Amino acid sequence: MNTWRQTSPTGRALLVTVLLTGLTTFMFLPLLAVHLSSEGVPGGRVGFLVGLLAFCSQGFSLLCGLVVDRFGTRAVLASGFGLRIAGYALLGAGTASATAVAGIAAIGIGGSLLGLAVKTRLVAEDGVPARDMLALRSTFVNIGVIAGPALGALVYPLGFDWILAACVLSHLLLGVRLTLRPAAEAAAPAPRPDGGPAAAGSAAAPAAAAAADPAARRRAVRQWVPLCLVGVAFWALYSQLNVILPISAKEMTGSTAAISVVFTVNGLLVVLLQYTLLRHVFRQATARTLLVVGFLAFAAAYALLIPLAGWSALLAFVLPVTLAEMLIAPSLDEQAVQAGPLGRTGLALGAMSAAGAVGSLLGSSLGGFLLQTLHTGTGIWLVIVAVSVAAAASSLLLPKARMQHA
Repeated sequence: MNTWRQTSPTGRALLVTVLLTGLTTFMFLPLLAVHLSSEGVPGGRVGFLVGLLAFCSQGFSLLCGLVVDRFGTRAVLASGFGLRIAGYALLGAGTASATAVAGIAAIGIGGSLLGLAVKTRLVAEDGVPARDMLALRSTFVNIGVIAGPALGALVYPLGFDWILAACVLSHLLLGVRLTLRPAAEAAAPAPRPDGGPAAAGSAAAPAAAAAADPAARRRAVRQWVPLCLVGVAFWALYSQLNVILPISAKEMTGSTAAISVVFTVNGLLVVLLQYTLLRHVFRQATARTLLVVGFLAFAAAYALLIPLAGWSALLAFVLPVTLAEMLIAPSLDEQAVQAGPLGRTGLALGAMSAAGAVGSLLGSSLGGFLLQTLHTGTGIWLVIVAVSVAAAASSLLLPKARMQHA
């Protein structure tokens, strides 16, 4: 890949970090509830702990973004690795209420710090467009998503502690590599409004000056309100893959494995196609165009389920829903980087992650309500299709050209 060859040694190390942390996370995450239940933790507490992990992974993202901008990526990486190692160790020490809560919170917050620090540094790669780096990062994430659960299933018979040990060891080795590298390598230039790296010293441009300008504040509101709303809509729609789709897939096919097939094919398609799609097919398209096309792909995907045609409808659903994911997720981050003030990339990406947290919670709640009221008939897909089309229309409120920093 041209982007890999153009990426600095530190950037490559960060991409390897994305791969390995994704791999160990998805060794750990799918088996967490199983492990807690086997240890005699009541079902209600298991649900709380799994939900706490999701909340801590996204709920503090805005604060984590501010921390990245204030202290720099190297310090935040060290903190993220340290928190995660401590969290895994606490979880391995026992499932007593206080210990488990502290361990889960540390793993979630540490993951949020790591994710934002890595993404902030990657979009600032010298000579590489932010869109290409985000696509490559997503590819590495999904390799971990595909391989992690299978590897976790192989290791789990040896004991959950072996999985925790793999998480600790990988984070320790990666932390040493990334936090002890030369300071010159660690410095991350602030992105320019065009998506490339900033000139030396531009990160010091005072955001306070822009904040004091009423016109700049109005421009920021016009950019960020629709952008955050679109971000909420994406994650609300995407969350239905975890809420409505598993139940509907089982009813449509009669197989509990149907949803696993969907996620496996989805992950493989992202790994194989995302980088090529954004690097070559949609290279000249604006982020706004990608968002519109992505939400219309969501609408097409859920429309395919209206006939309730069993495996054929479910397998046909995977391609457009994967296209939507591949186009929308990196485009939202690209828009956020372009809309944020110079030197505040962490805050901009943190804001999008916070919108994701709100959208996931809102989508899960509304998905449950739809299941309760409409069950799994065609009406539920009509509602989701309508929301997808409305989100595509809302994306047209975003600036068509590349946004300039406020």
